[in-house]
Amino acid sequence: MKKPYISKNVIQRMPRYLRTLTELQKEGTNRVSSGELGARLGLTPSQIRQDFSCFGGFGQQGYGYNVKTLRDEIAAILGMDRGYQMILVGTGKIGQSLLENFDFESCGFKLRAAFDIRHDLIGEDICGVPVLDCSEMEDFIRNNGIHVAVLSTTRGGAQRVADALIAGGIRAIWNFTECELSPGESDVIIESIHFSESLLRLGYHLSNGASA
Repeated sequence: MKKPYISKNVIQRMPRYLRTLTELQKEGTNRVSSGELGARLGLTPSQIRQDFSCFGGFGQQGYGYNVKTLRDEIAAILGMDRGYQMILVGTGKIGQSLLENFDFESCGFKLRAAFDIRHDLIGEDICGVPVLDCSEMEDFIRNNGIHVAVLSTTRGGAQRVADALIAGGIRAIWNFTECELSPGESDVIIESIHFSESLLRLGYHLSNGASA
């Protein structure tokens, strides 16, 4: 059975819903209406109902949404219950910052190891994550059922490392290299984080007198 098409904009809003519902749950809120949810997110109630209808709809007319149930449903849609295994490649400033500050497990990802080519780092442990030699990377991916790689190498070697990850059987790359990567003929998913683009969008809104 063919899966229904879900627009990119709807997918981008789902993590926002998850974050807001998590906050509501921590506040002890058990039920929320589309109007209340929209007020927190700057969205109309109809937009929220339309987004949720893409996945079958979750609320009851006159009741709204059960916060815990809706949060669990969205978490499942976002794959948080799949136990995805992950590695990080490149333990420079960005890589180390992610290892030290980002809670991968809260998003449903288990970070198994980091990889680098610098001998002074290989064999070290950063926040409980072992740093291994890049020469071991492809075998590690195959032997440990790794699904996702965080790529935080320098731009110059980014595509070469991405090719090695793809050859190893990786299914998705979270790309922090500021380099446009090609998956070649594979169906590997690449999600690129461009800090400069985000800052330049902010600059546009400042220059044109519009709110971001």
